Amino acid sequence: MLDAHRQAGSALRLEWGPTGAAAIGRGCDVAVVVDVLSFTTTATVAADRGVSVLPYRWGDDGARAIAAAHGATLAVGRSRARPGEVSLSPGSVREARDLHRLVLPSPNGSTISAELAGEVPAVVAVSLRNRRAVAAWLLERSDLRVAVVCSGERWPDGSLRPAVEDLWGGGALVDLLMQGGWRDVTPEAAAAAAAFRSVEPDVGAALRACASGRELMDAGYPVDVEIAAELDRSRSVPVLREGAFVAK
Repeated sequence: MLDAHRQAGSALRLEWGPTGAAAIGRGCDVAVVVDVLSFTTTATVAADRGVSVLPYRWGDDGARAIAAAHGATLAVGRSRARPGEVSLSPGSVREARDLHRLVLPSPNGSTISAELAGEVPAVVAVSLRNRRAVAAWLLERSDLRVAVVCSGERWPDGSLRPAVEDLWGGGALVDLLMQGGWRDVTPEAAAAAAAFRSVEPDVGAALRACASGRELMDAGYPVDVEIAAELDRSRSVPVLREGAFVAK
């Protein structure tokens, strides 16, 4: 890995996917994971309810054992969820009863969060819903080095598909940090902020029209897109502690 690709000269960096997380996370104080459709949006909905979320690597058969060991509910695949079951869908978490701890596997945001645990002192889940709360939390601290990781999605061959909703989500946070006086920002992060500003007047319409939003709506999950568009609705700052995202 080239040093230039680590963006190590700046305090606020931005990259994509697991490889990007490993590249820019090293030496940072905080890693911000962004997966707007849907892991980090679901994590903020859970945090608003006081539910802790255990991120877990996608495709790892040990998730059921982890859930049992922690007295947690294991989220099922969104397409397999029956009425009343909890899945990656933020709507299912919002409606669930008797939910306290949730093991939430996903191929992107959850997997990246699990991989960053132990590598970076603090890992935070950010969506459009809670970007203002996280920005305020970061601006209370000084001399932080922050890695913003846009999770992205996957093409059918497993390669990374940069997903514009995560660019907007990461940029939404960066924009507030820059407004708050943050100056040591990489061009990658500043470009994401500009991308968010271009859709901020109607971010809901942009989410519905983007590829990932259309995918969810076509699959019958328009409510999940609506929840993802709840800009600044959440005051929660989910921080990964002892393997679980817990609201500060």
